[in-house]
Amino acid sequence: MTVVLGLGVRAGAQGDAAKYAGDALYTVLLCALVTLIAPRVKPLTAAAVALGISWVVEFLQLTGVPADLSRRSVIARLMLGSTFNAPDLFWYSVGAAIAWAVHTSARRRVDLHVG
Repeated sequence: MTVVLGLGVRAGAQGDAAKYAGDALYTVLLCALVTLIAPRVKPLTAAAVALGISWVVEFLQLTGVPADLSRRSVIARLMLGSTFNAPDLFWYSVGAAIAWAVHTSARRRVDLHVG
């Protein structure tokens, strides 16, 4: 669903709105992957891990390594980006907060039906 939302934003929005929505969705996707790998992970832990990975990737862009890899591979460009942009750090936090809220809500619904 996150990928579909990302593609929809990319098709329907332009400029900063599309870029920053993509940043937030990047962290949402990472949170979903963390949860897929560790299904019993607490929502806050999953969001924190996803946010940490997002920030590490963003700060890695200061080295120039992602830019070099991005010139060689579309997949690297999609996963690592190419240029450090400080506002991205905020939008990754927004994505982590959204992922945490959705994960927490889903867990509560499951707990209500099970318990």
